[in-house]
Amino acid sequence: MTPGRLNAFTDGVIAIIITIMVLELPIPKGHGLADLRPIAPLFGAYALSFINVGIFWNNHHHLMTLAKRIDGRVMWANLFLLFWLSLVPFVIRWLGEDAITAGPAAAYGVVLVGASISYALLEIAIHRADHANRALHSAIGAGVKEVASFALYAVGVALAFYHPMAAVACYVLVAALWFVPDPRVERVASDT
Repeated sequence: MTPGRLNAFTDGVIAIIITIMVLELPIPKGHGLADLRPIAPLFGAYALSFINVGIFWNNHHHLMTLAKRIDGRVMWANLFLLFWLSLVPFVIRWLGEDAITAGPAAAYGVVLVGASISYALLEIAIHRADHANRALHSAIGAGVKEVASFALYAVGVALAFYHPMAAVACYVLVAALWFVPDPRVERVASDT
């Protein structure tokens, strides 16, 4: 399998994940804007999750753009990432179903921690499979944003049991952190 084919497969799975997420949003009971109020928490969870899935997709796309060679370890690491991302529709439904409570807020964070770990394992697998690719190696690795994201996700999981909204604030902070693309990848991608 080529990096492009793996990228296309991942694009398809992520498109399905996003579609499932939006299909989980209930139709309001009435026709006025006030009828949106009961689904506001679920819509907020959807918006945050859309952004989080988009962050992983964007970084994955950049990674695959730089990769020239993959192997079986890369394919399994990629499936591990997709496993965690595929849990997002479930946890956002739980998170946004009623008021934000400890269990769903912690579960959401656990899924994000799992996705973070699996993305790091994917980078390691690609690094090993494509060891001669200097451009790739200068663009990947545990940078400040990756470490900060993982730490904030983990803090969010712990905070969820004491103050669920503080946990959600950690997850929002990570999303805000990633709105600016990683300059290492952007620089290397524009040079190749």
